[in-house]
Amino acid sequence: MAQEPTQIQLRNTLRQTFRERRRRLTNEEQAHFAQALVKQCEDSGVFASAKRVAIYKTNDGELDTQPLINHMWENGISVYLPVLHPFSDGHLLFIEYTQDSAMMVNGFGIQEPRLNCQHVCPLAALDVLFTPLVAFDGAGNRLGMGGGFYDRTLASLHDCIDRASPKVVGLAHDIQKTLSLPTEAWDIPLKWIMTPTKLYHF
Repeated sequence: MAQEPTQIQLRNTLRQTFRERRRRLTNEEQAHFAQALVKQCEDSGVFASAKRVAIYKTNDGELDTQPLINHMWENGISVYLPVLHPFSDGHLLFIEYTQDSAMMVNGFGIQEPRLNCQHVCPLAALDVLFTPLVAFDGAGNRLGMGGGFYDRTLASLHDCIDRASPKVVGLAHDIQKTLSLPTEAWDIPLKWIMTPTKLYHF
């Protein structure tokens, strides 16, 4: 008799399914959704009065964040990108990102600013933190790439999840939503997830 897939196997299968789904989007669709995301942010007021916002560079078919980054720059918002923590394995730091930032490619093939301690923003000093995800469900559960970087980084906020700052918002295509996701004890559900068409509040 065939064995039931393990939790790990099921999560990996879901990752493959949803990563492939978003990679199939055309360049035209990606461009349209990226602009729709900017409008969604404006209409929802998700970063109204925000001064410091962390976001990420797009990879692997994710929503294109560059138009949103440009919008924040144009409105005087300081933008921060995640970098791999040099001393705390599996954790992230957030470095200010400007049009003049020196960039490098990390071990995952993702662009990040060169580490400069003078440009680090403590997690608690951020007003909004946009996080990537592979899939999400109707309860705010987030399936990431499997590295656990954001879960570990956000663990310090989990006990005080109702704090005003930072507001943690997952970003995803609408096609990345599913009815239910298998979860693990270390998974941290999100209170906010934004797609090009909707802001979910859980």
